[in-house]
Formats: sequence, C-alpha cells, structure tokens
Amino acid sequence: MIEILIASQNQHKIKELKNILSHTEIKLITLMDLNDHEDVVEDGESFFENALIKAKYFANKHNKITISDDSGLVVDALDGRPGIYSARYSGKGDYENNLKVLCEMENVENRKAHFVCEIVLCYPNGVYKSYRGEVHGFIANEIKGEYGFGYDSIFYMPEYQMTFGQLDALIKNRISHRANALKLLKENIDEIIDNK
Repeated sequence: MIEILIASQNQHKIKELKNILSHTEIKLITLMDLNDHEDVVEDGESFFENALIKAKYFANKHNKITISDDSGLVVDALDGRPGIYSARYSGKGDYENNLKVLCEMENVENRKAHFVCEIVLCYPNGVYKSYRGEVHGFIANEIKGEYGFGYDSIFYMPEYQMTFGQLDALIKNRISHRANALKLLKENIDEIIDNK
C-alpha cells in the first residue's frame, strides 16, 4: 500500500479524485489529513504549469508522491477565457463566474467550449509525469442543474441533452475532463507502485 497526497484544498475536487482513482494498492490522503492549509501561488501561464507548481511544492514539503490538478473552462468565442483564471474569473465565486460567462456570451452564436484538466504526479525527488484530459461541449443559455461545481451548470453536453450540473455524478465521473486525465494516470498506476 502506498500513500499518494492530493495537493488540493477543494473538497469537490478531492471527492471526484477519490471516486475516480480508487485502487486497492493506493491510499489517497489530503492536505487536510496532514493539517496543511497552505495555499501555493499558482502563477504559471498554463494549466500544466500551475499543476506542476503545486505538485512539486507539496511532494517536496511532505516527502510524498503527490498529485495535483489544475483545470478550467475554455470558451472558443471568448479567446479561451476564462481558462487558467476559471476559479477566480469574477472574483466572487462559482455562481458569479457562471453569470459573467453567460453575460459575455449573450447573442454569441459560436457556443463551443471545453473543460481542460491537467494532472501532474510528482515524486519527492522532483521527477514528474503529466496527464491531460478534455471534454467538449457548449455553453448553455442559462444556468441549469444542482449537481457539480464550478461551471458545470452552464456546460451543455448535447449527447445527454443536459448540463454537467444536471448529470448524475456516476455519469460525470466517467466522461469528465478530470476522469479522462485520471484514466491516463490509472494506466500508469502499476508502474508507480512498482517504482515506489
């Protein structure tokens, strides 16, 4: 059994990661388990850079294999915004972030968008691997759904005729950007266990 540290303070992300990345040989622990409430400045210029900053910092600090993710919404018509600024786009939280995007997309025909998740797994010695997942959809015309978090309630999946905010967590955890990145990580799990 090996311990892997999840370098996040976001309870929604932690829950998703634990649901998707369950493995009998791995015990996932969080910063809260270590009573660590430190926030690291994410000043990278991409999802990958931000995930790497967090993973390297906490892997070194706690001497543990660490995974970190950085993720967000990329809207074609907004030149890729909110992108790496997704969590703090409005400066006021999830609901206001959604309203800001909807306001900027008013009367815009091209509503294509995708979620990106970049996961970095880092060893205490600084060696790392990265895994990128995406899911493509459209920006809805209004907020719909009580599930999920972030931009889930305005991210529309035509094949389900629902937003992520309306989708059952079991379905979302199979098709989301985070799930797609974690599938790639899971393919490496045996190698990670063998290298411990």
